[in-house]
Amino acid sequence: MYDRFFTSKVAHVEPFSVAPRPTSSAVPTLLTIAGHDPSSGAGITADLKTFAAHGFFGTSAITALTVQSTLGVAEVHAIQPHLLRHTLEHLCADLPPAGIKIGMLGSAETASVVSDFLQAFLSNLPTPRKGTQHPLPVVLDPVLRSSSGATLLPPQALDVLHSQLIPHVSWITPNWSELSALTGLPVSNFAEAEASTLALARRHPHLHVVATAGGHSHPTDILRQPSGETHAFLGEHIPSTSTHGTGCAFSSSLLSRLVLGDTPTHAVRSAKSFVADAIRRAPSLGHGNGPLNLTAQPVDPAPATSR
Repeated sequence: MYDRFFTSKVAHVEPFSVAPRPTSSAVPTLLTIAGHDPSSGAGITADLKTFAAHGFFGTSAITALTVQSTLGVAEVHAIQPHLLRHTLEHLCADLPPAGIKIGMLGSAETASVVSDFLQAFLSNLPTPRKGTQHPLPVVLDPVLRSSSGATLLPPQALDVLHSQLIPHVSWITPNWSELSALTGLPVSNFAEAEASTLALARRHPHLHVVATAGGHSHPTDILRQPSGETHAFLGEHIPSTSTHGTGCAFSSSLLSRLVLGDTPTHAVRSAKSFVADAIRRAPSLGHGNGPLNLTAQPVDPAPATSR
């Protein structure tokens, strides 16, 4: 009975008609567009927990259903494009987000739907301030493979990311493997990661690029801003078997900090600290790569402005 929700070709997808209306809610809403992890370690579940930890109300549009646990991903079933499109239309007409996080897409068709949605939604927002391109932060976590090695976005969909989706996002947070796939350059050390962020920035000059190095012995992240200014964020390797969903938590925390008003550098630093604390407090669940603890303690909602 659920087959109608899974992947199929569609002959035509109607243009979006997204006209967000003002909301009187005192709690800002953040939207995650990502896959569903039934083990609640990654995907929309991790995003919603992270939003809540930062004091936001989270909404979600599921791009794919998965069969997975801490032991890995067994199956991936993409949601039909028209269902995702209708979900986004209904959500954002009623609960317009103050920021958007995009995670696992699963297919080129899904990436196109999300691109159309962003174009329509952003065009209905107030004109951005001079010198800025996006009126609200849109963070893309380019999920290409799971930590267990399962393919979560076909290689042929990368062209759609570059040509259709990335022009509408303001931040991108690839790990080294994803950065290599996006640029076609080898990324096995810090110098190569730095060179690849430059290559990606040259292709998309409006982007804030954050290359994350989690899982490496010296996890130093790189932020390259549209101005060309770069920053390195030193980290520590935390021995743990509970690191499932670190990329989701980082990008969602980053979005949260940006909406709270943090500067780019402090937003990255705060997100990195949030993930490190979530690993340290992880509950050691499951028999494989376990989930983080994303709700161990409330996050200070005060915006930070130090660089």
